[in-house]
Amino acid sequence: MNRRRQRAILGLLSAAVLLLGSPLTQAGLAAAKSRASFLQVQSDVMCVACHEPLAVAQSPEAFSERAYIRQLIFQGLTKSQIEKNLVANYGPAVLAKPPANGFNLVIYILPPAILIVGAAVLVYTLPKWRRRSRLAAAEPMAGGSKALDPEDERRLREDLARQA
Repeated sequence: MNRRRQRAILGLLSAAVLLLGSPLTQAGLAAAKSRASFLQVQSDVMCVACHEPLAVAQSPEAFSERAYIRQLIFQGLTKSQIEKNLVANYGPAVLAKPPANGFNLVIYILPPAILIVGAAVLVYTLPKWRRRSRLAAAEPMAGGSKALDPEDERRLREDLARQA
């Protein structure tokens, strides 16, 4: 009886391994991974009526957008397919981030370009500023070796003699 139980358990385990390793199961897992979740889509979409993120919008239009998104998710569409569908129905204003083409590309290129140019300007100008400040700090010490006017030298000697 003990051997029967072991054989049955081994048979069940081998069947489970075969089932989990089958292409049908792997295709099912891949489909589940590519399928969009409501929270993913809702965070990247705006309400077209009140121009707020769909996650916080409470207008009747927002409720209909949410229902439409749930319907598309139920059909098994991916996030990008759902977004394309929403743009086709509501226009590009439905997306929280504008598409990266045409003039909208400036939004994605300009901030990093400004940051790079600013860093380059600092790399170029900081050494010059430091050299100038070092030279300015060193000038008074170099100027101390100049001879005094005879009148200033006389007054300095008189003041030192009075203090002594």
